Amino acid sequence: MNTTPQGSVQGTAPLAATHWAQIGESTFVAGMWALYHVHRVLGRWPFLWCLYPVVAYYWLTRPLARRASLQYLQRLQHAHGLWQRMPGWWQSQKHFRTFAQVILDKLLALTGRYGTERVRCGGDQPLRDLLERGQGAVIVTAHMGCIELCQVLARQRPGLRLNILVHTKHARQFNRLLQRLAPDSGVCLLQVSDFSAATAMLLAERVARGEFIAIAGDRVPVHDSKTTRALFLGHEAAFPCGPYVLAALLKCPLFFMGCVHEGLGYAVEFVPLAAQVQLPRAKRNEALAGYAQLYAQQLERLLCTAPYDWFNFFPFWEQGASMAVQPLPSA
Repeated sequence: MNTTPQGSVQGTAPLAATHWAQIGESTFVAGMWALYHVHRVLGRWPFLWCLYPVVAYYWLTRPLARRASLQYLQRLQHAHGLWQRMPGWWQSQKHFRTFAQVILDKLLALTGRYGTERVRCGGDQPLRDLLERGQGAVIVTAHMGCIELCQVLARQRPGLRLNILVHTKHARQFNRLLQRLAPDSGVCLLQVSDFSAATAMLLAERVARGEFIAIAGDRVPVHDSKTTRALFLGHEAAFPCGPYVLAALLKCPLFFMGCVHEGLGYAVEFVPLAAQVQLPRAKRNEALAGYAQLYAQQLERLLCTAPYDWFNFFPFWEQGASMAVQPLPSA
């Protein structure tokens, strides 16, 4: 029996391969600023009641993001069978609502208003050992959960310096809001649109000082075509080579870090991927694919515990095929 709901993306043509960075900003900063103060004065439930109509409007008016959400949820169901039936519009709306709540938690985390007792950290002992020895590392993360809770970890670990590489041009207004709320944040956000020799030298200096570099591994580069392929949720996808090339260049350990909802809070997990990334000239492509596959396996493992916590609302599996700028499909 066909369990695919009416309007499902299953069996339809592939989603348009629009690059994630070309979708543009959809963050209503003035609205988020107002909702942040609603939470500050009235609490979380009044905030959610105000937020849900905004999320419903966004879901209805963003067909590309809506279909990408369904594609992800349905491929997760095919791979792991987490729901009794194939996810449909209701699950997709929950996916969007989860993202909206995480936006609030990002603001709370960066302003020091998120309770540390609601964050469980696992697998961080190897990082503590590196911190004691004054050795840095590269941490490959993802657009999942509330990565900004690293701010909480930084407060709990004196001396921990975390540099997060971001493409802030894609979310310029939201980042201005974060700077307004947390100008003295201990976590450093570094805008990296082009990875140059100067950038490499800057990061090498920071790792040599015992600092950590965090970089997302689930979006292909904005101006760079260096990608590799790995199996994710039963389908091959393009993943950036940058995190693994960077770790090899800096000659430092490589870790996976994921953050997902757990109970009323979050769980932040660290998994060592390599004591030192090796990219032999003769088998460089195979090595890069191997590291990307290790990353994809850890990402998939965590998403099985929190399926609504992955926030790539664009055609993820198509991004490595043809990334020419295309007009967004109409509703």
